[in-house]
Amino acid sequence: MQSPWRVFLAAPLLFLLPFHASASPAYDGQPGTRHSNGHICVGCVVVVSMIEQLVQVHNSTAQASMERLCSYLPEKLFLKSTCSLVVRLFGPDIIKLLSADMNADVVCHTLEFCKQDPGQPLCHLYPRPKEAWTFTLEKARQIVKKPPVLKYSRSSSDICSLPFLAKICQEIKRAIENSVPFKDVDSDKHSVFPTLRGYHWRGRDCNDSDDTAYPGRRPDNWDVHRDSNCNGIWGVDPKDGIPYEKKFCEGSEPRGIILLGDSAGAHFHIPPEWITASQMSLKSFFTLPTALTDELNWPQLSGATGFLNSTGRIKENSIYLRLRKRNRCNHRDYQNLSKNGASSQNLERFIGSLSRKQLLDHPAIVIYAMIGNDVCNGKIDPVPEMTTPEQLYSKVVETLRFLNSHLPSGSHVILYGLPDGTFLWDNLHNRYHPLGQLNKDVTYEQFYTFLSCLQVSPCHGWMTSNQTLRALTSERAQQLSSTLKKIATSKKFTNFDLFYMDFDFQEITEEWQKRGGQPWELLEPVDGFHPNEVALLELAESFWDKVQLQWPHVLGKENPFNPQIEQVFGDQGGH
Repeated sequence: MQSPWRVFLAAPLLFLLPFHASASPAYDGQPGTRHSNGHICVGCVVVVSMIEQLVQVHNSTAQASMERLCSYLPEKLFLKSTCSLVVRLFGPDIIKLLSADMNADVVCHTLEFCKQDPGQPLCHLYPRPKEAWTFTLEKARQIVKKPPVLKYSRSSSDICSLPFLAKICQEIKRAIENSVPFKDVDSDKHSVFPTLRGYHWRGRDCNDSDDTAYPGRRPDNWDVHRDSNCNGIWGVDPKDGIPYEKKFCEGSEPRGIILLGDSAGAHFHIPPEWITASQMSLKSFFTLPTALTDELNWPQLSGATGFLNSTGRIKENSIYLRLRKRNRCNHRDYQNLSKNGASSQNLERFIGSLSRKQLLDHPAIVIYAMIGNDVCNGKIDPVPEMTTPEQLYSKVVETLRFLNSHLPSGSHVILYGLPDGTFLWDNLHNRYHPLGQLNKDVTYEQFYTFLSCLQVSPCHGWMTSNQTLRALTSERAQQLSSTLKKIATSKKFTNFDLFYMDFDFQEITEEWQKRGGQPWELLEPVDGFHPNEVALLELAESFWDKVQLQWPHVLGKENPFNPQIEQVFGDQGGH
């Protein structure tokens, strides 16, 4: 599949938001032409739809709407200037086509961002024009008369050849492919920079010029003279001469949290206001540069390692914040090693980014949560591409052996099962997608069908009207969950104990409904696939409650010195 960094870097070039390019399985080699062009087609249809709807909402011209859209974008990452470039290149033709009442599908096929390959079905998001498609398309081509002149190939993924994007490409490519911070002076896999795999993903470094100072390590000489583990606790109590780290943390069993996950664990999220004309403003895109340099993920708000307060109507905290509250000596000891498109079959390519030294560091709780991509792909026939129980068993055991050779003694590993994703179709298919809410013309069923036709669906097996295929996908997910459970009950390791936990989305859905919520409110509205922030925090609460009940030793002790730590060190340097 297409290399994810290339796909989402296409976004600033064409101001195309690649919904699933970064979130679907993306480690299986190079894409075919149809798959490569599919993401570009989705982006084009989304952007032209946004322009059309801005015309409606503001009762303006297409030219004014394009200028308005560009004015909303930040200067960072050249987003505003790139948008202006795109408007100069394609604006005149888009204006002509929209003035002739051509919809976004027709516009994008006319400009050849979308293509119907010979023998392949026509992929369209909106209802077909009343006139025959070939007649409408020929009419549109006559209006444009000739294709726009480009200095680069529209179907090429080598957008990094553009001079003003070359440096950005280099930085983002390295960060994503290596899953380690790009800005890391001492190469200890921790950073003082938030994005590009920095402290949004793993605890902030407190000394980026010293590779012996990083979150999660055991204190060096009780941190008398420096904060070697970055938890903000160091120095000596002048009243009795005892080091604060020894006084407050010795015997409290500090531990970190490490997530091995996919785009759900990374909290893949596209804010609906980015594509909803009635909600767009200067404030809407303020977070776009940060999101792009975090691969359209928001790990700082994730259920496992989030350290910021929730942006929604929920008070639950992440697993990391709960561990920190339980023992403030755990401050900053988190690592989110999730990756868009990750699965059991490609985890080996980035698990080496794990930062843990067996003899120097504290134990860790590792959550293995590859919850989707072993059964999810965008193929027309997705079943042959799904991971088999035998393949899963082999790769997971291989992963556990790696962990046993890197984790300190006393660690814990919890294998998360796969969900039954039929709730996606059941709760969304007849609802309107954000692109369809203004004119009531795009349901999630249409959106899913469009993505599947282009073979860019993040999960064709569940995001389909084919009930048989949905059932087959759930059946395979259950088989893989049973395999994980079998591993957890049969395998033993020297440096950690091993557990299994069901991913019970139905359980949190029922709990949400008891509070007056609706199931669809737990899903990302733009991609119609990922659990949203509320769902992730609900899952974190469920996880915490189950661990407390079944394996309380995993969480460690409650530190009786927490009030004193807060009194002396405040927020311990923050996050």
